[in-house]
Amino acid sequence: MAVPQLLGIPQRLDQKLPDGASMSDAVSLNAGSQSTGQGSVKRNEKLTLRVAATIIDVLPNGILSIAGSQELRVNFEIRELLVSGFVRPEDISRQNEITYDKIASARVSYGGRGQITDVQQPRYGQQILDFILPF
Repeated sequence: MAVPQLLGIPQRLDQKLPDGASMSDAVSLNAGSQSTGQGSVKRNEKLTLRVAATIIDVLPNGILSIAGSQELRVNFEIRELLVSGFVRPEDISRQNEITYDKIASARVSYGGRGQITDVQQPRYGQQILDFILPF
């Protein structure tokens, strides 16, 4: 990114200076940016969780609207599991359980926050540069 001769301002000032005086090399802006980095994060997670969900609403046709959440701390990370959807009462087992594949319009969200998640995100300065200079 460069602004040579600052948009013609030095040339305009030259007209008001005495003969022989010049501002042509007095003002110039140049900027450069370079980012390099190297790193790797290898994640391998396998979780088998049971999430307690509550009935949020009972629809007129008897279908149950459910929602549940669970937080788990693993290696300085908070992992969060969110589940919501619709369940038929006949799909609920005798143990009062249901598998996720029997939840209609299921929304299952698994994510987290913590040290590893922070390191995987670009720094604020890089995010600003990416916004200003998208190419």
